[in-house]
Amino acid sequence: MNWDRVEGNWKQAKGKLKEQWGKLTDDDFDVIAGKRDQLSGKIQERYGIAKDAADSQISDWESRAKDEWFVEREPRT
Repeated sequence: MNWDRVEGNWKQAKGKLKEQWGKLTDDDFDVIAGKRDQLSGKIQERYGIAKDAADSQISDWESRAKDEWFVEREPRT
């Protein structure tokens, strides 16, 4: 999974990211707005970890991300 896919499907990705990093708030996700570097910064801030550790966690999450998480749903009529 590449980050462009996450950024392009931010609304769907937020739910999965919230499962991984529960200390991040809705306001944090509004600030992050799909930007990987912003996510890294918020993880560092909320969890008190170094940049390399936050980046490593994000990379691990990306490697586990599944295409099904980002499947567009048909609108209800």
